[in-house]
Amino acid sequence: MSGGRLLLGATPLGQPSDASARLRAALASADVVAAEDTRRVRALATALDVRMAGKVVSLFDQNESTRAPVLIEEMKSGATVLVVTDAGMPLISDPGYRLVSGCVEAGVPVTCLPGPSAVTTALAVSGLPSDRFCFEGFAPRRGRRAWFAALAVEQRTCVFFESPRRLAELLGEAVDALGDDRRAVVCRELTKTHEEIVRGTLGELAEWAADGVLGEITVVLAGAVPTADLATLVGEVQELAADGVRVKDACAQVVAAHPGAPSRRELYEAVVKSGALTSRE
Repeated sequence: MSGGRLLLGATPLGQPSDASARLRAALASADVVAAEDTRRVRALATALDVRMAGKVVSLFDQNESTRAPVLIEEMKSGATVLVVTDAGMPLISDPGYRLVSGCVEAGVPVTCLPGPSAVTTALAVSGLPSDRFCFEGFAPRRGRRAWFAALAVEQRTCVFFESPRRLAELLGEAVDALGDDRRAVVCRELTKTHEEIVRGTLGELAEWAADGVLGEITVVLAGAVPTADLATLVGEVQELAADGVRVKDACAQVVAAHPGAPSRRELYEAVVKSGALTSRE
């Protein structure tokens, strides 16, 4: 092997001026630019006033399995190959995984030119917890019942993509499966001229999307609120009761503080069964 390598280049989500200096240099110097859409990368190069000296080839889902071995052989012969997708980071719900995997197996160096990603951009502007999150790619078109069942108990903030044509339908199904009060954010046309960030409950967002939505869509869904175990809730009631709060009022306060908790009646019955009460007041 004589110095060939693979470069993964993150491209702007919408504004060409967001391109990094390293991406500009790589577009100009790479021996091969493998693009999800060759027209899009040529338009980007033109907007950046960059002349691509290397050859430009397509690399998308349907041809990656056959294109990857050819590109790997070129890199093994010394070529530098730059992979770019239409917008954002390659491999994140975009082509590139098979090529990177093949490079790792063949011992070809892989380097990433960091830059924009709709996933982290949407998470950052959402205002929802970002210390722990999961990425679901594109929302499934089939098997959504099982998908929603998993999201119903997922406590991490969840980021996923959806087609604008299917967004209203998905949000309606989410209301049925997750409840209309789960918080969510819809990010439309991130970083572009008509960027729009819409925050609200699933019920509010479903109503907003009902008339149709245009543009690239990223959804950020709040995680499920963990339900405290019954023993913990009973303990909180006992603490309030010790401070002079009527038990029934204490149950109401504890249930209100824990979304997803048992009903006030169920909690009251649990307090009675715990032996903490001498009467059913």
